[in-house]
Amino acid sequence: MIAGGYLERAVNGEYAGTEVVVDGPFTDIDEVLFNESMAPFEEATGITVNYIGNKEFEGSISIRVDAGDAPDIADFPQPGLLANFVRQGKIVDPTTFISGAWLKQQYNDSWLQMADIQGQSAGVWHRFNGKSLVWYPKDDFDASGYEIPETWDELIALMDMIVADGDTPWCIGIESGAATGWPATDWMEEFMLRTTSLENYDKWTTGELPFTSPEVKNAAETLAKIWFNDDYVYGGTASIVSTFFGDSPAPMFEDPPKCWLHKQGNFITGFFPEGAEADKDYGFFYLPGIDPAYGKPFLVAGDIMAMFNDRPEVRALMEYFTVPQSAQGWLQNGGALAAHLTATPDMYGVELEKGIATLVNEATSFRFDGSDLMPGEVGAGSFWKGMTDWVSGSADLDTVLAEIDASWPK
Repeated sequence: MIAGGYLERAVNGEYAGTEVVVDGPFTDIDEVLFNESMAPFEEATGITVNYIGNKEFEGSISIRVDAGDAPDIADFPQPGLLANFVRQGKIVDPTTFISGAWLKQQYNDSWLQMADIQGQSAGVWHRFNGKSLVWYPKDDFDASGYEIPETWDELIALMDMIVADGDTPWCIGIESGAATGWPATDWMEEFMLRTTSLENYDKWTTGELPFTSPEVKNAAETLAKIWFNDDYVYGGTASIVSTFFGDSPAPMFEDPPKCWLHKQGNFITGFFPEGAEADKDYGFFYLPGIDPAYGKPFLVAGDIMAMFNDRPEVRALMEYFTVPQSAQGWLQNGGALAAHLTATPDMYGVELEKGIATLVNEATSFRFDGSDLMPGEVGAGSFWKGMTDWVSGSADLDTVLAEIDASWPK
């Protein structure tokens, strides 16, 4: 707790009886877990946190702000949407009342960099999901004598060993209805983080580094060494576009496994076969770095809490969001990780998340899902479509990269 800060004053009862309205996309179980995370704050301060989220948050938040009815705090899963309100001068910079020293104590520098939008801090990070994970059929993997790769060369050697044993390394699928292609953009983001600098990654997500640049083309060509090798992909390259992403890991659970590796965020366990047990039927490891110069980057998607209305009780809740206890509903029950450096393994009630948190603690940098940072026309449009066209063979790489650049809003 920040000594003399608004949270401490709230705990001392200064703002008891007040209310803070929070809007966001949490529904169903996530809404339950959010409210569970707010209960200790409410009990300690006497402040009521009124959560009003809904599935149409992305559309409704703009209507509310335009009507002069902005919530006190909003949870943005996409910083690109938040940037619109920063540009309009609607967002209170939390560093006007939370010290930089406290934030550096609570967050890896990468999180602070990602909160910097249009030259100001746009909010504080709360919970997140890790994407740089490779899943594997643990019991069969161990029985086969395979070992978890720590480097890219070791990963290539493992892939080749699996092929030599007559099997296929990767299960990959990018079909997702109208959103087909998004898993492919995740892979591209992983390769960008592993083959070029964080500065170039950031410029790529803002359009300063074009898709046709040597850096982006190199990342794609490095990815292609896996995806375009039929020996490496279950069903061959041709199956990638037609396989539903949620079904793609299923062959990994057959006896014997039809494929051995699947890259996806920690949410994918919800698509694993019913009854599959962590640390027995499946395990996970960090997708190794490629160039040691770029360390151990971790691709993430997460929630940034942004403040519209400046009152003492709102400041107190914003300070609460900077400690891992503010995400304890998820930490105890599973489903997400805390973005805070001060989150410890014993805060996690689910062994799976505890293990992922350990990997996250070893990361040297973090970057947000690139397609979520890009304008909608690109990130959820031409980028998804371009990757799909390239992998399906309906367009070559140079054509696709040029088309994505051409779609960038002027």
